[in-house]
Amino acid sequence: MTNKVNISTDPGADVQTVSEAVSRRLKRERQDQKLSLDELSRRSGVSKGMVVEIEKCTANPSIATLCKIAAALGLSVADVVNVADTPAAHVIKSQDIPTLWSGPLGGSARLLAGTSGPNMIELWRWELFPSETFESSGHPHGTTELFYVESGTLHFTVGEAELVVSKGCAAVAKTDVHHAYSNKGKSKLVFTMSVTELHRPAR
Repeated sequence: MTNKVNISTDPGADVQTVSEAVSRRLKRERQDQKLSLDELSRRSGVSKGMVVEIEKCTANPSIATLCKIAAALGLSVADVVNVADTPAAHVIKSQDIPTLWSGPLGGSARLLAGTSGPNMIELWRWELFPSETFESSGHPHGTTELFYVESGTLHFTVGEAELVVSKGCAAVAKTDVHHAYSNKGKSKLVFTMSVTELHRPAR
């Protein structure tokens, strides 16, 4: 299993160019906000070394790491990969939809669209082949995910609970704890997922 960010688009796209664009965006935002590497590391909970490597485009961070850094900068992941909702209404072309995870057996997670800023909504499309699993250590408090299974069966663990979501069924879960998506069946699993993350202002 791998849960690294593989920032790519459709076949034929220049993956390195996309990765470099993400690195430039994060570095520019940090500098615009006059944050040192140490301060961004403190706010995000990501090591300074990893932040440096991401900005240099020499690291392959997990989705969770990218989420933490984006949130610390007041961004959504959709902002970072340029599929956020600015302007208010626009079309995201197929070739511009990034793949943020690639599984060892051909699975993928594509961030179809998302809103801007730390209070965000994201729309994902996942494909997992038999025996593939994706794990997450948990999102910020208050994060909710909605699922709809298009084909196959999703085995979804969240905390101590396990849900089995069959084709044509949907599910709702708070995902601020450890959770995982698995395909324990014999055919490809395809599901769409929305993520809502609300950040409460610090007091």
